[in-house]
Amino acid sequence: MFKNLIVYRIAAGWSVSAAQMQVSLAKARFVECGATQPTSVGWVEPRGVAHGPLAEVVAGQLLLKFATEHMVLPGTVVKRRVDEMAAQIEKTTGRKPGKKQKKELKEDAVLELLPQAFTKQAAINVWIDAQHMLLLIDASSPARADEVVTLLVKCFEGLSINHVATVESAAVAMTRWLASGEPPPAFTVDRECELKSADEMKSVVRYARHPLDTEEVRRYVAEGKLPTKLALTWQGRVSFLLTETMQVKKIAFVDGVFEGSKPGKDEAFDADAAIATGELRQLIPDLIDALGGEQPLPA
Repeated sequence: MFKNLIVYRIAAGWSVSAAQMQVSLAKARFVECGATQPTSVGWVEPRGVAHGPLAEVVAGQLLLKFATEHMVLPGTVVKRRVDEMAAQIEKTTGRKPGKKQKKELKEDAVLELLPQAFTKQAAINVWIDAQHMLLLIDASSPARADEVVTLLVKCFEGLSINHVATVESAAVAMTRWLASGEPPPAFTVDRECELKSADEMKSVVRYARHPLDTEEVRRYVAEGKLPTKLALTWQGRVSFLLTETMQVKKIAFVDGVFEGSKPGKDEAFDADAAIATGELRQLIPDLIDALGGEQPLPA
């Protein structure tokens, strides 16, 4: 259910009932792009059932789904149309369009071509742990997560969201774990890592399916190469890749975590969500503790 997580702290004082949430989310329900609309964002049903709730409550956890659609216009197609329009102007007036006019022609070309463009859709799972006041977004990059945060803040008055900031940075902590060979309690170091130098060369060393408790790895760290990604496993149950910016990527539940859960099709969503959030809502606090705890939110 979750492949990547970016973790945010919800400021104290915000609360909303499931019913209120449905009303607020409905005001920003996802609608496909119009003929000349390049981008559309909004909320869709997490369960994937049309006209269902936009917020699902499973095992006390709130689950949402953010959807995007983008009109895709290849740059070569736009350029060709602009060149055609510019050539027609030159033929009619006897002069080539200037830089400013070329810019206007490009805008006109995009509007003209948008109805013929194909679209690209994507969706992002969103999880709110209201008990611990955490927002967790299954996004592959901070930029994608920021789109979700922007729409959430727009939908809910009084909602304030900040990145979780730890006392120790992930990069510093991972450096120490590799140098000492001693990962934090509840975690083990796996066999994938990326080390990057801090100098202008930005040289990179990557390990995959390779032991990391070696003299070679310790030497690279001693020379100043900092880990930007490190594979870890929590409690022998959940494997993931931690990045220097504290993104949790490549989440994979170890065999046996879902064992014994064989629900029917209608119950699969609830079972998967309950197990996944049940594991991850224990992992995330342990990870924050491993990074020295959380810094207080700015006043």
